[in-house]
Amino acid sequence: MKKGISIITFLLLSITAFAQENNKELVTMYENDQASRMNGQIDWAVLSREDSIRRASVDRMIKEGKVKTAQDFYHAAMIYQHGSDTIASGKAVQYMKKAVEMDPSTNKWLLAAAIDRDLMRKGEPQIYGTQFLKNGMNEPYIQYEIDSTQVSDAQRQEYGVPTLAQQKIQLEKMNQKKLAAMLSDKKVEDIAVFIQDHYEDENSEYDLSEMGINSFGYQLMAMNRNEDALIILKLNTELYPKGANTWDSLGEIYQNLGDTQQSIRAYKKSLGLNPENDHARKMIQEQQNSED
Repeated sequence: MKKGISIITFLLLSITAFAQENNKELVTMYENDQASRMNGQIDWAVLSREDSIRRASVDRMIKEGKVKTAQDFYHAAMIYQHGSDTIASGKAVQYMKKAVEMDPSTNKWLLAAAIDRDLMRKGEPQIYGTQFLKNGMNEPYIQYEIDSTQVSDAQRQEYGVPTLAQQKIQLEKMNQKKLAAMLSDKKVEDIAVFIQDHYEDENSEYDLSEMGINSFGYQLMAMNRNEDALIILKLNTELYPKGANTWDSLGEIYQNLGDTQQSIRAYKKSLGLNPENDHARKMIQEQQNSED
C-alpha cells in the first residue's frame, strides 16, 4: 500500500512540476524585447514592427493556453507594456494582475507602471507616478500628470515605486547631462576618471547613476567602440557591485570581445544577484555549449 501511495505522490509532483514550467518561447521573446531597448541607437520604426509581432505571438499563445505560470504572465505583460494604445496597455494591466495573483512575490513595480500607462493612454492622470515624458528630443523630461491623492506613499513603496518626494529627485536626475556629451572633447579614459571622482556627487551636472553609466557603455557599443565600452562597464561594476544589471552588461561586452571565460564569470555574478535573470542564464548556457 505504501508503495502505491509513493507512486501516486511521485506522479502528482511530476505533473505539478511540468505544469509550472515557464513557456520557453515567451522567455525568449521577453529577452529580445528587453535587449532591443538596450541599444543606444534605436530604430523606432523597426522596433515598433518587432513589438507588434511579439504582441501577436502573445495573443496566439494565450488562445492556445500556453501562458500558464506567473512568470509567463509577467513576460506577457512586459511585452504589452510597450504597446502604443489602450488595448495594449489594458492587456498589460490584466496580465500583470494575473502574475501577482498567482505569485505575490512577483515584482509589483510593473503593475504600478502598467496601471499608470493605461491611465495615461486614456488621457487620465496617473496615480503611482511612474510615467515621464519628453515633448521633443532636446526638451527636458517632465512627469506626466499625477493624481497624488489616489495612492499613498506607503502603497507606492509596497509596489517598488519611489515616494512623491523621491520622484522629484528622480526627475532632476533624469534631466542631468548624459556622459556621451563628454566624448566631443574627452577620451574615454578621462571620462572614466571623472566618473570615479564624482559618482557620489549628488549635485553633479552629469548622470552618474548606475543606469546612466550603463547607458553610456551601451552607446559606446553601438558605436563599435567595444574596448572603450569595456572600460566604462567594468568601472560600473566596481562602483555599483550589487547591481545585477551592471554585471549582466559586463558579461555582454566580454562576450562581444570574445572573452568567454570572463563573460561567463560576469553573467554568473549577475545571476547570483538576481536569480530571475533568464538572459544571464541563457548566455552562460550558450557559451558553455560553444566551448564543448
